[in-house]
Amino acid sequence: MLNTDEINQLREAWRLSGYDRYGQISAYGGRALTAASRRDYRELLDLVENDALGVWTTLFTMGLQVPRHEAQAALHPLPLAVALRSGLLVEGSEDVVRAGWGLQFDPANRAVFSDQLPQMSGVRRTDHVLGLGGATKLLGDITLRREVPTALEIGTGCGVHALSLPSHVGRVTATDLNPRALDFARINAGVNEIELELLQGDMFEPVSERQFDLITANPPFVIATPGQGWTYRDAGREGDSLGAELAAAARSKLRPGGVMQFLANWLEIKGERSEDRVAAWFPSEGVRVWAVEREQLDPLDYVRNWQRDSGDQADPHETAQWLNWFSERKVEGIGFGFVTVEAIEGPSDIVCDGVSHTVAYPWSDRIEERLVQRRVLSTMDPETFLEAKLSLADSVSLNQEADQGPDGWEVKRQWLKSLQGLRYADEIDQLMVTLLASCNGQVPLRLQIELLAQTFDGEPGVVYAGLYPEIRRLIDRGYVLVDS
Repeated sequence: MLNTDEINQLREAWRLSGYDRYGQISAYGGRALTAASRRDYRELLDLVENDALGVWTTLFTMGLQVPRHEAQAALHPLPLAVALRSGLLVEGSEDVVRAGWGLQFDPANRAVFSDQLPQMSGVRRTDHVLGLGGATKLLGDITLRREVPTALEIGTGCGVHALSLPSHVGRVTATDLNPRALDFARINAGVNEIELELLQGDMFEPVSERQFDLITANPPFVIATPGQGWTYRDAGREGDSLGAELAAAARSKLRPGGVMQFLANWLEIKGERSEDRVAAWFPSEGVRVWAVEREQLDPLDYVRNWQRDSGDQADPHETAQWLNWFSERKVEGIGFGFVTVEAIEGPSDIVCDGVSHTVAYPWSDRIEERLVQRRVLSTMDPETFLEAKLSLADSVSLNQEADQGPDGWEVKRQWLKSLQGLRYADEIDQLMVTLLASCNGQVPLRLQIELLAQTFDGEPGVVYAGLYPEIRRLIDRGYVLVDS
């Protein structure tokens, strides 16, 4: 696409144009840009001029044509001939040009070039390179921001996620099977003056002898696609085995204490628990895992969704082939979510949850909190728990539902609700309500159990045996903190 000198020229042209999120807001105002994000360009069309910022906005925000001479001036010092040869721009009719690449901005206002054009519709090329989309944003949201020496991103695409990693990682390596994707990643790294090691190959092949402190992946995880296939989308593996492949490699590819995080699809098969299916991906030793299902689609919705995404014409024979694959395997749904794997010593600790509701931003903080909670629980057995001092987390509330009875209000159910963090809601019984009322971080659990047994006229050992698993669950879900 572009050599090093040409990438430098493109960087200079972009900077001279003033075309970024802040430059546009300053020139055109937030209202016009908000409308443009919804493909309502009326106000923006009235505001743009034929200066460099206006030309870049016309090309890359609205996806419209501009005269060749205006494009040539706006791209200086990058020659127009280079822009046309590389595909950055493409020839139109009557001495005009239009954008051949998309240009977006990530949350840090970095320029991100890709195949993702404004107003894009219709069939994409099979080696299409995505820009900044929903899955990429989710991966960025979940990625832990620990300061570490090394990181690997698998399936980097245009490199948008890899560009964010040097803020907390010493050396970043990114791989992709698609040569076009690596070309875009190289351009984006150069334009933003960020150093990345870019390697071509499938999954871990280019780094087969290396380990990392952080591994992230937004791989092509779509299941069982027929037809020609799209590199950005189709897993090219049997069923949901791509997720299993990543999971199996985690322990050998992570340094001690390292973390892998990836997005995945998994099958929901009749008569099987999807939690058990995902848990079976991991070894019995050496990993702490939190797998979170964010949504589930039935096979027809899943097929239609990915056909729309790729601009596929939805050939009836290919659609039938795809749906039959699911039917033959008794697939009732396809789950989508993310997985965090931490390398540990000792038996594996695996938790699979469904979290479809909105949690407090960012997800990375929620994941760190959950890993801490699992670490605390892994060090405590029933006897050591009795010496712990417990307290309720901030913003946890007790909610009650009651009906009016002959003697006044009769409480039918009670539940805890967290207004921050993971924002869970879980029903609890009266015994647990009474225990939590005295959890102030000052009294050992042993004394609380003894007082609770007296109040409810029970044996302390029997009371504790009934409460112990529930206390662990409330700690795991963030309602209760262990102070000591």
